[in-house]
Amino acid sequence: HTEMLVEKLAKRRADVGFAFDGDGDRLIAVDEKGNVLTGDQIMAICAKVMKKKGKLTNNLVVATVMSNLGFHRFMNENKIETVCTKVGDRYVLEEMLNNGYNIGGEQSGHIIFLDHATTGDGQLTAAQTLELLSKCKRPLSQLVKDIPDFPQLLVNVKITEDKKGLWEKTQKITDIIAQAEQAMGENGRILVRESGTEPLVRVMIEGKDEKEVHHWTHLIADTIKECLCR
Repeated sequence: HTEMLVEKLAKRRADVGFAFDGDGDRLIAVDEKGNVLTGDQIMAICAKVMKKKGKLTNNLVVATVMSNLGFHRFMNENKIETVCTKVGDRYVLEEMLNNGYNIGGEQSGHIIFLDHATTGDGQLTAAQTLELLSKCKRPLSQLVKDIPDFPQLLVNVKITEDKKGLWEKTQKITDIIAQAEQAMGENGRILVRESGTEPLVRVMIEGKDEKEVHHWTHLIADTIKECLCR
């Protein structure tokens, strides 16, 4: 909850504010204008500076399937490669260790700087961001202005236990997903996956057009309910 941080930052006319989660491994930043930034945006500017310094190993950043489409476009524009893992910092770390990458993380603000630690650390991420700001001598809002944060919607559909593992085999569901993919094209991204711990199918869509994102997300979710909730 960054509301009080944004208010305090404005009163103090501070350059940047940091919010940490309960155990301190994740960080969300606020720029000098009061805009709340995602982990994707922080990771993107850090990777860009690391590349400029020649410190980005293999010219690659590890993200997860939930990372924003805007993040991937910014990486592509800066000729930085990305690889995506399943959701979860342990999968990000596994990919980094196995292939020699030194920065990776999640949209939630869980970022791993493998040159310094093998786990996410919000205070370390804050220190890296402050070092970046001190050397770039530009406001944080300017550093992230070219990283679009596309509208994203996630809907969890509860299914019955006996229907687990069936959504990919149900033609009515796969047909509506195919229709959505065709309609959104390169301006959108669709992720449908089943929870590994609960009887849930998660539907996540992001794209340039917020109305289109909501339309297709709810249409796919409703189709899954119709097919797998009886």
